[in-house]
Amino acid sequence: MKNNKLQYHIQCKLGDVGRYVILTGDPNRCEKIASYFETPEKIASNREFTVYTGSLCGEKISVCSTGIGGPSAVIAMEELTALGADTFVRVGTAGGIDLSVQAGDVVIASAAVRQEGTSRQYAPVEFPACANYEVLNAMAQSAKKLEKPYHIGIIQSKDSFYGQHFPDEMPIGYELKNKWEAWKRLNVLASEMETAALFVCASALGVRCGSVLHIMWNQEREAAGIDNKENTDLERAIKVAVESIKYLIENDQK
Repeated sequence: MKNNKLQYHIQCKLGDVGRYVILTGDPNRCEKIASYFETPEKIASNREFTVYTGSLCGEKISVCSTGIGGPSAVIAMEELTALGADTFVRVGTAGGIDLSVQAGDVVIASAAVRQEGTSRQYAPVEFPACANYEVLNAMAQSAKKLEKPYHIGIIQSKDSFYGQHFPDEMPIGYELKNKWEAWKRLNVLASEMETAALFVCASALGVRCGSVLHIMWNQEREAAGIDNKENTDLERAIKVAVESIKYLIENDQK
């Protein structure tokens, strides 16, 4: 249900944001993403939340940053949904797990391992964190159209960045390392920090959500002595996100 109150965290009100919203972690990415919109305008900036709104294909569209991790990501989704948003595309960064995933590749998440705490406030652990099929299909079609290297599959979401990279320094390093080995054996593609929470929150709110990720590097490729040059350019993932929104708008208008 729409809410005409000024939203506490994102500092937006009814009419400020579109039905379609791109979510990204870093506030500094918002202006770049908004440059793909027609007549983009900065609406608000508060804490980790920066919002721009413009249009695509005649429809209002927004981009909102969420900061790092599930808690702030679902705050943004909750407040944007209260203002009428119902379709979300996360575009962010991730580290590869599967050896086939290289730095610079795009990973489209079909589902996410819920190794984080936020989603447990929305659903029991047995409930899966899955992408909306319409958004997932739009992303797949967009990646194919753009002829960019991409993968579609399961990713992992966690709460501790340093727990992944320095598990031996953690009191429960034995558990972290064992589970990481499980994700490798289960062919999980990549690791990040927001998607699982967003997928489960979207299910609870009855909205659509997908996630497209830029691979910065792959620690497993590095450990195996395979080429693993770091790549920080999100252009490919951003283009997939924008094209997928266009695809969704065109289909929704039909």
